[in-house]
Amino acid sequence: MNFKILYQELTHSTNIIRALLAGVGAEEARIKPSKGTWSILEVTCHLYDEEREDFREHLDFILHRQHEEWHAIAPQAWVKLRKYNEQDFGKMKGNFFRERTKSLAWLKSLKNADWNIRFKSQFGSMRAGDMFASWVAHDNLHIRQLVELRRWHIEKDSKPYKIRYAGEW
Repeated sequence: MNFKILYQELTHSTNIIRALLAGVGAEEARIKPSKGTWSILEVTCHLYDEEREDFREHLDFILHRQHEEWHAIAPQAWVKLRKYNEQDFGKMKGNFFRERTKSLAWLKSLKNADWNIRFKSQFGSMRAGDMFASWVAHDNLHIRQLVELRRWHIEKDSKPYKIRYAGEW
């Protein structure tokens, strides 16, 4: 694993997420394309919670605190339990970017991290490197989701005009 490249990728994805959230209004952020999908606000809240309660926390656990109990998370359930779509979009954006800044500083402070150290549980085994690489890949999942949501908003806001000329989606 090349820590430097993955760290840079996390830095870049932070900037991409910032750009994808730019110019989105509070009401627009709440709109869902369909019943089973997430809104831009829900994605933002999810990223915030994952940043502080999952990836950084669990990576620190694997690297430094395996004597403690691994805490469970429920990202899918949190969408409703934490009323993501009722949150303040501006506040949640700020919360996510503040947490990401903390995460990047924390990651940069790691010296001689053992990326091969394993955490073993009844659910299987995971190395610290697996967790870090998954964190970076997780951003890409939600970047794709945000791009799709932005595209949907363009289609909706362009009606009655069509955007076929832009190319196949």
